[in-house]
Amino acid sequence: MLFRSRTGALILIVVGTLLLLSNLGWIPQLGPLWHRWWPLLLVIVGVLIFAKRF
Repeated sequence: MLFRSRTGALILIVVGTLLLLSNLGWIPQLGPLWHRWWPLLLVIVGVLIFAKRF
């Protein structure tokens, strides 16, 4: 249970940091990249959940 809470927190921190840096103009805009690749994030999360159960 502790692993899940740490992983979720780290994911939120990384995503929030990337979005903030993008809004500040320090890294290129993530909008086009996000719109193209967001399904891959769902696949990765699904694979991780599946792997944890077996």
